[in-house]
Amino acid sequence: MQLTALSAISPIDGRYASKTWQLRSICSEYGLIRYRLIVEIRWLQALAAEADIPEVAPLSEPASAFLEQLIADFDINEGQQVKAIEDTTNHDVKAVEYYLRNKIKNFEELAHISEFIHFACTSEDINNLAYAQMLRDARDDNLLPAIDRVIDAISGLAHDYADVSMLARTHGQSASPTTLGKEMAVFAQRLIRQRALLAEVTIFGKMNGAVGNYNAHLAAYPDADWPGIATRFIRGMNLEVSPATTQIEPHDFIAEFFHAVMRINTVLTDFSRDIWGYISLGYFKQATVEGEIGSSTMPHKVNPIDFENAEGNLGLANAIMDHLAAKLPISRWQRDLTDSTVLRNLGVGLAHGGVAYASLLRGVGKLQANEARMSADLDDNWIVLAEAVQTVMRIRGISGAYEQLKALTRGKVIDANAMHAFIDTLDLPDDDKQRLLAMRPHDYVGNAPDQARTVPRGGD
Repeated sequence: MQLTALSAISPIDGRYASKTWQLRSICSEYGLIRYRLIVEIRWLQALAAEADIPEVAPLSEPASAFLEQLIADFDINEGQQVKAIEDTTNHDVKAVEYYLRNKIKNFEELAHISEFIHFACTSEDINNLAYAQMLRDARDDNLLPAIDRVIDAISGLAHDYADVSMLARTHGQSASPTTLGKEMAVFAQRLIRQRALLAEVTIFGKMNGAVGNYNAHLAAYPDADWPGIATRFIRGMNLEVSPATTQIEPHDFIAEFFHAVMRINTVLTDFSRDIWGYISLGYFKQATVEGEIGSSTMPHKVNPIDFENAEGNLGLANAIMDHLAAKLPISRWQRDLTDSTVLRNLGVGLAHGGVAYASLLRGVGKLQANEARMSADLDDNWIVLAEAVQTVMRIRGISGAYEQLKALTRGKVIDANAMHAFIDTLDLPDDDKQRLLAMRPHDYVGNAPDQARTVPRGGD
Protein backbone atom coordinates (compact mmCIF):
# COMPACT_ATOMS: atom_id res chain seq x y z
CA MET A 1 0.00 0.00 0.00
CA GLN A 2 1.32 3.43 -0.90
CA LEU A 3 2.02 5.68 2.09
CA THR A 4 -0.47 8.55 2.13
CA ALA A 5 -2.21 10.55 4.82
CA LEU A 6 -4.95 7.90 4.71
CA SER A 7 -2.58 4.95 5.08
CA ALA A 8 -0.35 6.42 7.80
CA ILE A 9 -0.44 4.53 11.09
CA SER A 10 0.22 7.62 13.16
CA PRO A 11 -2.27 10.50 13.00
CA ILE A 12 0.73 12.82 13.13
CA ASP A 13 1.50 11.91 9.51
CA GLY A 14 -2.12 11.16 8.68
CA ARG A 15 -5.09 13.10 9.99
CA TYR A 16 -2.95 15.89 11.45
CA ALA A 17 -0.35 16.06 8.69
CA SER A 18 -1.34 19.60 7.75
CA LYS A 19 -0.59 20.76 11.30
CA THR A 20 2.81 19.06 11.58
CA TRP A 21 4.39 19.54 8.17
CA GLN A 22 6.82 22.19 9.42
CA LEU A 23 8.47 19.60 11.66
CA ARG A 24 9.00 17.14 8.83
CA SER A 25 12.22 18.67 7.52
CA ILE A 26 13.58 18.72 11.08
CA CYS A 27 12.43 15.62 12.96
CA SER A 28 11.95 13.07 10.17
CA GLU A 29 14.32 10.35 8.96
CA TYR A 30 15.21 12.74 6.17
CA GLY A 31 15.94 15.45 8.74
CA LEU A 32 18.17 13.12 10.73
CA ILE A 33 20.15 12.13 7.63
CA ARG A 34 20.54 15.78 6.65
CA TYR A 35 21.83 16.73 10.09
CA ARG A 36 24.29 13.82 9.96
CA LEU A 37 25.57 15.11 6.64
CA ILE A 38 25.99 18.59 8.12
CA VAL A 39 28.04 17.16 11.01
CA GLU A 40 30.30 15.16 8.68
CA ILE A 41 30.92 18.20 6.48
CA ARG A 42 31.49 20.55 9.41
CA TRP A 43 33.96 18.09 10.94
CA LEU A 44 35.96 17.92 7.72
CA GLN A 45 35.96 21.71 7.57
CA ALA A 46 37.06 21.91 11.21
CA LEU A 47 39.98 19.54 10.62
CA ALA A 48 41.06 21.59 7.60
CA ALA A 49 41.14 24.71 9.76
CA GLU A 50 43.56 23.21 12.30
CA ALA A 51 47.29 23.82 11.84
CA ASP A 52 48.08 20.77 14.00
CA ILE A 53 46.61 18.51 11.30
CA PRO A 54 48.90 19.25 8.32
CA GLU A 55 47.55 16.38 6.20
CA VAL A 56 44.32 18.35 5.78
CA ALA A 57 45.19 21.65 4.18
CA PRO A 58 42.96 24.71 4.56
CA LEU A 59 40.11 24.47 2.09
CA SER A 60 40.01 26.73 -0.92
CA GLU A 61 36.99 28.94 -1.48
CA PRO A 62 35.70 26.67 -4.28
CA ALA A 63 36.06 23.59 -2.05
CA SER A 64 34.23 25.27 0.81
CA ALA A 65 31.52 26.48 -1.54
CA PHE A 66 31.14 22.96 -2.97
CA LEU A 67 30.61 21.50 0.51
CA GLU A 68 28.10 24.22 1.43
CA GLN A 69 26.21 23.53 -1.77
CA LEU A 70 25.97 19.85 -0.86
CA ILE A 71 24.10 20.89 2.28
CA ALA A 72 21.92 23.40 0.46
CA ASP A 73 20.99 20.89 -2.26
CA PHE A 74 20.25 18.00 0.08
CA ASP A 75 16.59 17.13 -0.48
CA ILE A 76 14.36 14.07 -0.25
CA ASN A 77 15.84 12.61 -3.43
CA GLU A 78 19.35 12.90 -2.02
CA GLY A 79 18.11 11.33 1.19
CA GLN A 80 16.83 8.38 -0.82
CA GLN A 81 20.34 7.91 -2.21
CA VAL A 82 21.67 7.62 1.34
CA LYS A 83 18.96 5.08 2.18
CA ALA A 84 19.93 3.06 -0.90
CA ILE A 85 23.51 2.92 0.37
CA GLU A 86 22.22 1.86 3.78
CA ASP A 87 20.50 -1.10 2.13
CA THR A 88 24.02 -2.41 1.46
CA THR A 89 25.89 -1.18 4.53
CA ASN A 90 23.10 -1.95 7.01
CA HIS A 91 24.56 1.00 8.92
CA ASP A 92 22.86 4.39 8.73
CA VAL A 93 25.79 6.61 9.75
CA LYS A 94 28.28 4.78 7.52
CA ALA A 95 25.84 5.27 4.64
CA VAL A 96 26.13 9.06 5.06
CA GLU A 97 29.92 8.79 5.07
CA TYR A 98 29.91 6.77 1.82
CA TYR A 99 27.40 9.16 0.27
CA LEU A 100 29.70 12.11 1.03
CA ARG A 101 32.77 10.30 -0.27
CA ASN A 102 30.94 9.62 -3.50
CA LYS A 103 29.85 13.24 -3.82
CA ILE A 104 33.40 14.60 -3.56
CA LYS A 105 35.22 11.96 -5.58
CA ASN A 106 35.39 14.15 -8.67
CA PHE A 107 36.53 17.25 -6.80
CA GLU A 108 40.27 16.65 -6.63
CA GLU A 109 41.04 18.85 -3.64
CA LEU A 110 38.34 17.20 -1.55
CA ALA A 111 38.93 13.70 -2.89
CA HIS A 112 42.53 14.03 -1.71
CA ILE A 113 41.35 14.32 1.91
CA SER A 114 38.44 11.87 1.72
CA GLU A 115 40.03 9.62 4.36
CA PHE A 116 39.45 12.42 6.86
CA ILE A 117 35.69 12.18 6.43
CA HIS A 118 34.43 10.67 9.70
CA PHE A 119 38.00 10.91 11.06
CA ALA A 120 38.37 9.37 14.56
CA CYS A 121 34.59 9.38 14.92
CA THR A 122 32.29 6.87 16.48
CA SER A 123 28.78 6.86 15.09
CA GLU A 124 27.59 8.53 18.25
CA ASP A 125 29.80 11.55 17.58
CA ILE A 126 27.72 12.11 14.49
CA ASN A 127 24.36 11.04 15.89
CA ASN A 128 24.43 13.05 19.09
CA LEU A 129 25.23 16.24 17.22
CA ALA A 130 22.58 15.49 14.60
CA TYR A 131 19.92 15.04 17.28
CA ALA A 132 21.18 18.10 19.17
CA GLN A 133 20.73 20.23 16.05
CA MET A 134 17.33 18.64 15.51
CA LEU A 135 16.14 19.71 18.96
CA ARG A 136 17.75 23.13 18.62
CA ASP A 137 15.98 23.85 15.34
CA ALA A 138 12.69 22.25 16.41
CA ARG A 139 12.67 24.51 19.46
CA ASP A 140 13.84 27.74 17.83
CA ASP A 141 12.09 27.48 14.47
CA ASN A 142 8.88 25.67 15.38
CA LEU A 143 8.13 25.12 19.05
CA LEU A 144 8.82 28.55 20.54
CA PRO A 145 7.02 30.46 17.76
CA ALA A 146 3.97 28.19 18.19
CA ILE A 147 3.98 28.67 21.97
CA ASP A 148 4.38 32.42 21.51
CA ARG A 149 1.26 32.49 19.35
CA VAL A 150 -0.70 30.70 22.08
CA ILE A 151 0.63 33.07 24.75
CA ASP A 152 -0.29 36.07 22.62
CA ALA A 153 -3.82 34.73 22.13
CA ILE A 154 -4.34 34.16 25.86
CA SER A 155 -2.78 37.54 26.68
CA GLY A 156 -5.31 39.06 24.29
CA LEU A 157 -8.11 37.53 26.33
CA ALA A 158 -6.55 38.97 29.49
CA HIS A 159 -6.57 42.50 28.08
CA ASP A 160 -9.90 42.29 26.29
CA TYR A 161 -11.72 41.09 29.41
CA ALA A 162 -9.67 42.81 32.10
CA ASP A 163 -12.75 44.59 33.50
CA VAL A 164 -15.35 41.87 32.96
CA SER A 165 -16.39 40.78 36.46
CA MET A 166 -16.89 37.09 37.04
CA LEU A 167 -17.85 34.90 39.95
CA ALA A 168 -14.85 32.85 40.97
CA ARG A 169 -15.21 29.24 42.00
CA THR A 170 -13.03 27.53 44.54
CA HIS A 171 -13.74 23.83 45.08
CA GLY A 172 -16.46 24.37 42.47
CA GLN A 173 -18.36 26.67 44.84
CA SER A 174 -19.14 30.36 44.61
CA ALA A 175 -16.19 32.42 45.80
CA SER A 176 -14.96 36.02 45.85
CA PRO A 177 -15.39 37.63 42.43
CA THR A 178 -12.55 38.14 39.99
CA THR A 179 -12.43 39.26 36.37
CA LEU A 180 -12.35 37.03 33.34
CA GLY A 181 -9.27 38.84 32.10
CA LYS A 182 -7.34 38.28 35.31
CA GLU A 183 -8.01 34.55 35.19
CA MET A 184 -6.65 34.49 31.62
CA ALA A 185 -3.65 36.51 32.82
CA VAL A 186 -2.78 33.77 35.31
CA PHE A 187 -2.30 31.31 32.45
CA ALA A 188 -0.41 33.81 30.32
CA GLN A 189 2.03 34.61 33.13
CA ARG A 190 2.62 30.94 33.88
CA LEU A 191 3.30 30.23 30.23
CA ILE A 192 5.66 33.18 29.86
CA ARG A 193 7.82 31.85 32.68
CA GLN A 194 7.86 28.26 31.42
CA ARG A 195 8.55 29.42 27.87
CA ALA A 196 11.61 31.33 29.12
CA LEU A 197 12.88 28.21 30.90
CA LEU A 198 12.52 26.15 27.72
CA ALA A 199 14.42 28.77 25.73
CA GLU A 200 17.24 28.65 28.29
CA VAL A 201 17.81 24.88 28.15
CA THR A 202 21.41 24.37 27.04
CA ILE A 203 21.79 21.87 24.21
CA PHE A 204 24.96 19.81 24.49
CA GLY A 205 27.08 17.76 22.14
CA LYS A 206 30.23 15.63 22.15
CA MET A 207 32.95 14.84 19.62
CA ASN A 208 35.43 12.79 21.64
CA GLY A 209 35.46 9.31 20.18
CA ALA A 210 34.52 5.77 21.07
CA VAL A 211 34.48 6.10 24.87
CA GLY A 212 34.85 9.85 25.33
CA ASN A 213 38.64 10.04 25.79
CA TYR A 214 39.93 11.13 22.34
CA ASN A 215 41.75 7.79 22.15
CA ALA A 216 42.03 7.58 18.36
CA HIS A 217 42.55 11.31 18.00
CA LEU A 218 45.56 11.33 20.29
CA ALA A 219 46.97 8.18 18.73
CA ALA A 220 47.04 9.96 15.36
CA TYR A 221 48.00 13.48 16.51
CA PRO A 222 49.30 13.32 20.09
CA ASP A 223 50.25 17.01 20.19
CA ALA A 224 46.97 18.41 18.92
CA ASP A 225 44.61 20.13 21.36
CA TRP A 226 41.69 17.82 20.70
CA PRO A 227 39.44 19.15 23.48
CA GLY A 228 39.98 22.63 22.07
CA ILE A 229 39.30 21.45 18.51
CA ALA A 230 36.09 19.72 19.61
CA THR A 231 34.99 22.76 21.59
CA ARG A 232 35.43 25.13 18.65
CA PHE A 233 33.69 22.67 16.37
CA ILE A 234 30.66 22.11 18.62
CA ARG A 235 30.21 25.75 19.58
CA GLY A 236 30.42 26.61 15.90
CA MET A 237 27.10 24.79 15.55
CA ASN A 238 25.53 26.86 18.36
CA LEU A 239 25.77 23.95 20.78
CA GLU A 240 27.62 23.55 24.07
CA VAL A 241 30.28 20.96 24.87
CA SER A 242 29.24 18.15 27.18
CA PRO A 243 32.05 18.17 29.79
CA ALA A 244 32.35 14.41 30.33
CA THR A 245 30.84 11.54 28.35
CA THR A 246 31.08 7.85 27.62
CA GLN A 247 30.57 6.78 24.01
CA ILE A 248 27.33 8.75 24.11
CA GLU A 249 26.41 12.23 25.22
CA PRO A 250 24.54 11.50 28.49
CA HIS A 251 21.22 12.97 27.21
CA ASP A 252 20.52 14.79 30.46
CA PHE A 253 19.82 17.96 28.51
CA ILE A 254 17.19 16.10 26.49
CA ALA A 255 15.38 15.28 29.73
CA GLU A 256 15.61 18.94 30.75
CA PHE A 257 14.31 19.96 27.32
CA PHE A 258 11.30 17.66 27.43
CA HIS A 259 10.50 18.41 31.06
CA ALA A 260 10.39 22.10 30.12
CA VAL A 261 8.00 21.35 27.25
CA MET A 262 5.92 19.11 29.51
CA ARG A 263 5.46 21.92 32.02
CA ILE A 264 4.18 24.19 29.26
CA ASN A 265 1.82 21.45 28.14
CA THR A 266 0.62 20.92 31.70
CA VAL A 267 -0.27 24.61 32.02
CA LEU A 268 -2.11 24.40 28.70
CA THR A 269 -3.98 21.29 29.86
CA ASP A 270 -5.11 23.27 32.89
CA PHE A 271 -6.15 26.12 30.58
CA SER A 272 -8.05 23.78 28.25
CA ARG A 273 -10.03 22.28 31.12
CA ASP A 274 -10.86 25.68 32.62
CA ILE A 275 -12.06 27.05 29.28
CA TRP A 276 -14.11 23.89 28.77
CA GLY A 277 -15.71 24.57 32.15
CA TYR A 278 -16.37 28.23 31.42
CA ILE A 279 -18.04 27.28 28.15
CA SER A 280 -20.17 24.78 30.07
CA LEU A 281 -21.18 27.51 32.53
CA GLY A 282 -22.08 29.80 29.66
CA TYR A 283 -19.36 32.34 30.50
CA PHE A 284 -17.96 31.90 27.01
CA LYS A 285 -19.90 31.54 23.79
CA GLN A 286 -18.21 30.02 20.75
CA ALA A 287 -18.52 31.73 17.40
CA THR A 288 -20.11 29.39 14.90
CA VAL A 289 -18.31 28.41 11.71
CA GLU A 290 -20.38 28.10 8.55
CA GLY A 291 -20.70 24.46 7.54
CA GLU A 292 -19.18 23.09 10.75
CA ILE A 293 -21.11 20.38 12.61
CA GLY A 294 -21.30 20.45 16.39
CA SER A 295 -23.10 17.15 16.85
CA SER A 296 -24.16 14.50 14.35
CA THR A 297 -27.62 14.29 15.94
CA MET A 298 -28.19 17.48 17.96
CA PRO A 299 -28.18 20.48 15.60
CA HIS A 300 -28.11 23.08 18.36
CA LYS A 301 -24.76 22.04 19.82
CA VAL A 302 -21.48 23.91 19.48
CA ASN A 303 -19.12 21.57 21.29
CA PRO A 304 -15.80 22.75 22.79
CA ILE A 305 -13.98 20.31 20.51
CA ASP A 306 -10.86 22.45 20.04
CA PHE A 307 -10.11 22.41 23.74
CA GLU A 308 -10.92 18.71 24.01
CA ASN A 309 -8.63 17.95 21.08
CA ALA A 310 -5.91 20.05 22.68
CA GLU A 311 -6.25 18.27 26.02
CA GLY A 312 -6.02 14.86 24.38
CA ASN A 313 -2.96 15.72 22.31
CA LEU A 314 -1.23 17.44 25.21
CA GLY A 315 -1.68 14.24 27.21
CA LEU A 316 -0.19 12.14 24.42
CA ALA A 317 2.69 14.58 24.00
CA ASN A 318 3.56 14.50 27.68
CA ALA A 319 3.29 10.71 27.90
CA ILE A 320 5.78 10.31 25.06
CA MET A 321 8.16 12.97 26.33
CA ASP A 322 7.97 11.59 29.86
CA HIS A 323 9.29 8.27 28.58
CA LEU A 324 12.00 9.98 26.55
CA ALA A 325 13.08 12.05 29.56
CA ALA A 326 13.11 9.02 31.86
CA LYS A 327 14.79 6.55 29.50
CA LEU A 328 17.40 8.50 27.53
CA PRO A 329 19.70 9.50 30.45
CA ILE A 330 20.11 5.79 31.32
CA SER A 331 22.73 3.73 29.45
CA ARG A 332 24.54 0.58 30.57
CA TRP A 333 28.25 1.20 31.15
CA GLN A 334 29.84 3.04 28.25
CA ARG A 335 27.08 2.30 25.72
CA ASP A 336 24.01 0.31 24.94
CA LEU A 337 21.58 0.65 22.06
CA THR A 338 18.35 1.09 23.96
CA ASP A 339 18.47 4.81 23.24
CA SER A 340 18.81 4.37 19.48
CA THR A 341 15.22 3.50 18.60
CA VAL A 342 13.88 5.82 21.30
CA LEU A 343 15.77 8.82 19.92
CA ARG A 344 14.00 8.41 16.60
CA ASN A 345 10.82 9.55 18.35
CA LEU A 346 12.13 12.95 19.45
CA GLY A 347 9.70 14.70 17.14
CA VAL A 348 6.61 12.65 17.97
CA GLY A 349 5.82 14.29 21.30
CA LEU A 350 6.61 17.71 19.88
CA ALA A 351 4.27 17.03 16.95
CA HIS A 352 1.37 16.09 19.24
CA GLY A 353 2.04 19.31 21.11
CA GLY A 354 1.96 21.20 17.82
CA VAL A 355 -1.45 19.74 17.03
CA ALA A 356 -2.65 20.87 20.45
CA TYR A 357 -1.30 24.41 20.03
CA ALA A 358 -3.06 24.73 16.68
CA SER A 359 -6.32 23.52 18.25
CA LEU A 360 -5.98 25.99 21.11
CA LEU A 361 -5.42 28.89 18.73
CA ARG A 362 -8.48 27.87 16.77
CA GLY A 363 -10.54 27.52 19.93
CA VAL A 364 -9.44 30.81 21.49
CA GLY A 365 -10.21 32.56 18.22
CA LYS A 366 -13.85 31.48 18.52
CA LEU A 367 -14.36 32.57 22.16
CA GLN A 368 -16.76 35.39 22.98
CA ALA A 369 -17.38 36.42 26.58
CA ASN A 370 -21.01 36.16 27.65
CA GLU A 371 -21.06 39.14 29.99
CA ALA A 372 -24.79 38.90 30.61
CA ARG A 373 -24.43 35.36 31.92
CA MET A 374 -21.57 36.32 34.23
CA SER A 375 -23.46 39.35 35.50
CA ALA A 376 -26.50 37.21 36.29
CA ASP A 377 -24.35 34.83 38.33
CA LEU A 378 -22.96 37.73 40.33
CA ASP A 379 -26.45 39.13 40.93
CA ASP A 380 -27.47 35.76 42.38
CA ASN A 381 -24.47 35.58 44.72
CA TRP A 382 -24.48 38.51 47.12
CA ILE A 383 -23.30 35.95 49.60
CA VAL A 384 -19.72 36.44 48.37
CA LEU A 385 -19.62 39.86 50.06
CA ALA A 386 -19.58 38.07 53.42
CA GLU A 387 -15.79 38.01 53.21
CA ALA A 388 -15.58 41.79 52.86
CA VAL A 389 -18.07 42.48 55.63
CA GLN A 390 -16.45 40.20 58.20
CA THR A 391 -13.00 41.58 57.38
CA VAL A 392 -14.13 45.16 58.09
CA MET A 393 -15.86 43.95 61.28
CA ARG A 394 -12.59 42.43 62.44
CA ILE A 395 -10.55 45.61 62.07
CA ARG A 396 -13.22 47.56 63.96
CA GLY A 397 -13.03 45.18 66.90
CA ILE A 398 -16.41 43.46 66.50
CA SER A 399 -16.01 40.06 68.11
CA GLY A 400 -17.12 36.87 66.43
CA ALA A 401 -17.17 38.51 62.99
CA TYR A 402 -16.48 35.29 61.09
CA GLU A 403 -18.99 33.33 63.12
CA GLN A 404 -21.72 35.93 62.62
CA LEU A 405 -21.31 35.87 58.85
CA LYS A 406 -21.15 32.09 58.90
CA ALA A 407 -24.48 31.95 60.70
CA LEU A 408 -25.97 34.46 58.27
CA THR A 409 -24.79 32.91 55.02
CA ARG A 410 -23.79 29.26 55.14
CA GLY A 411 -26.24 27.11 53.22
CA LYS A 412 -28.58 30.04 52.64
CA VAL A 413 -29.61 32.25 49.75
CA ILE A 414 -28.64 35.83 50.50
CA ASP A 415 -29.82 38.68 48.32
CA ALA A 416 -28.96 42.37 48.38
CA ASN A 417 -31.73 43.20 50.88
CA ALA A 418 -30.59 40.57 53.37
CA MET A 419 -26.96 41.65 53.13
CA HIS A 420 -27.83 45.31 53.52
CA ALA A 421 -30.11 44.59 56.48
CA PHE A 422 -27.27 42.80 58.25
CA ILE A 423 -24.79 45.60 57.54
CA ASP A 424 -27.27 48.15 58.95
CA THR A 425 -27.23 46.30 62.29
CA LEU A 426 -23.47 46.61 62.70
CA ASP A 427 -21.80 49.09 65.03
CA LEU A 428 -19.42 50.47 62.39
CA PRO A 429 -18.16 53.95 61.57
CA ASP A 430 -20.47 55.56 59.04
CA ASP A 431 -17.87 55.69 56.24
CA ASP A 432 -17.23 51.93 56.61
CA LYS A 433 -20.94 51.18 56.66
CA GLN A 434 -21.65 53.33 53.60
CA ARG A 435 -18.74 51.74 51.70
CA LEU A 436 -20.07 48.26 52.43
CA LEU A 437 -23.64 49.22 51.55
CA ALA A 438 -22.44 50.60 48.21
CA MET A 439 -20.50 47.48 47.37
CA ARG A 440 -21.86 45.03 44.78
CA PRO A 441 -20.51 41.59 43.83
CA HIS A 442 -19.58 43.10 40.43
CA ASP A 443 -17.27 45.62 42.15
CA TYR A 444 -15.67 43.25 44.63
CA VAL A 445 -12.80 42.20 42.39
CA GLY A 446 -9.78 43.63 44.19
CA ASN A 447 -6.99 44.55 41.77
CA ALA A 448 -7.95 41.90 39.22
CA PRO A 449 -8.20 44.39 36.31
CA ASP A 450 -4.70 45.71 37.04
CA GLN A 451 -3.30 42.19 37.13
CA ALA A 452 -4.88 41.43 33.77
CA ARG A 453 -3.27 44.46 32.19
CA THR A 454 0.23 43.65 33.43
CA VAL A 455 0.48 40.76 30.99
CA PRO A 456 2.53 41.72 27.92
CA ARG A 457 0.31 41.76 24.88
CA GLY A 458 1.43 40.40 21.52
CA GLY A 459 3.89 42.86 19.98
CA ASP A 460 4.63 44.59 23.33
